[in-house]
Amino acid sequence: MVSTHPTGVQHSGSQYLPQRHDTSANSSPNQELLPLTARVHHHDLLEIGGCDVTTLVEQFGSPLYILDEETLRSACQQYRDAFKQYYKGESQVLYASKAWNCLAVCAIAASEGMGIDVVSGGELYTALQAGVSPDKIYLHGNNKSREELVLAINSGVTIVADNWYELRTLVEIAQPAQPIRIMLRLTPGIECHTHEYIRTGHLDSKFGFDPNDLDEVFTFVSQQPALNCVGVHAHIGSQIFERQPHQDLAAVMVQWLRDATKYGLNITELNVGGGLGIKYTESDDPPSIEEWVKAICEVIQEACVAENLPLPKLLSEPGRSLIATACVTAYTVGSSKVVPEIRTYVAVDGGMSDNPRPITYQSVYRAVVANKMSFPLTQTVTIAGKHCESGDILIKNALLPKTESGDILVVMGTGAYNYSMASNYNRLPRPAAVIVANGEANLILQRETYQDLIRQDRLPERLKNSH
Repeated sequence: MVSTHPTGVQHSGSQYLPQRHDTSANSSPNQELLPLTARVHHHDLLEIGGCDVTTLVEQFGSPLYILDEETLRSACQQYRDAFKQYYKGESQVLYASKAWNCLAVCAIAASEGMGIDVVSGGELYTALQAGVSPDKIYLHGNNKSREELVLAINSGVTIVADNWYELRTLVEIAQPAQPIRIMLRLTPGIECHTHEYIRTGHLDSKFGFDPNDLDEVFTFVSQQPALNCVGVHAHIGSQIFERQPHQDLAAVMVQWLRDATKYGLNITELNVGGGLGIKYTESDDPPSIEEWVKAICEVIQEACVAENLPLPKLLSEPGRSLIATACVTAYTVGSSKVVPEIRTYVAVDGGMSDNPRPITYQSVYRAVVANKMSFPLTQTVTIAGKHCESGDILIKNALLPKTESGDILVVMGTGAYNYSMASNYNRLPRPAAVIVANGEANLILQRETYQDLIRQDRLPERLKNSH
């Protein structure tokens, strides 16, 4: 008999794994808890990408980010193929690299035909160094520095203009003979049910031009020969399960395309943003990648027919739904503490410095013990980090096997906004990351050392030996 536990694990006989939403090769990664290649071998041991997780920790240490290449590539392919299937015009999927920007991830995304969405000079530099073609890079941000804008212009990437300050700065630094390729980010005024901090489409947002300024913005841009405005952009938030807000957004954006023609603007690109959610817990039920893409494509095409407009090049920029499920974080269990009749704490060798989302967003995760996959789930514990903060809690009320010091705890769905938001709080070195495929593991991010922590420190001469 199969029973489902609160951790989202399926327990049958002596083995358990998170329930698969779809066991076929076409499983949508954002609907899974573990990477697509997750298996149990030798009855007890968790394997990802053909690699034993406990062996990876022995080789590379912990905490350790483990990125499954097959899951990442599958998500890229599903986005790319779904747009080809459901959209009659040209399309381009951009990886929203703020989720996790590093050389290896950018290179994999680009190799699958993805463009790259970047939000800073550092992310832009990384994408370029990874070999991403500049014509597939789009620079976002609500307060880009002049230096970042110059780097973007010199690199030949598209700049998504967010505000008046930025438009005027671009006009100042533009070269008359070489118009700057831009898009306009507009605020659509659409609410969606997600965390307050990750709602970006409602009117009270720091991002984008207010829709009431549309006439003034289009007029200004149409009068600037230094600006080549090719499209409009909007984004309504992150970790979204509802289809309707995105469908509403698509309809609003086609109206913007219609309005732009009145100003002589030849807008040929429409970027609907990203935001598709993933399955962090067993109760999460996001649409599949294909379902999300199909809904967007249908409403864009219907609206363009209604407005008698040619189909624009359709862009989207998923981040979390591409990368999150592809990665897990492995920790080593250390101390524990029993508070009678209240809770049991189990501490691991990382926490808020490698995953700040629980303390920042109250985000919920699930975990398994990688070396005890066949053990019965007998213990409800609170998984604590090692930082000097009472709020450094990774998971509350996790149902696990009896844990001991030295066990390897694996937290699922950590590919998005974990490494990218990691810090050196308490002067902890940031973890290493490996990519696994076909039984082989390769380092993609080297573990920081104590020497790395003080590399940028400077000690004035007058303080040396002052004690």
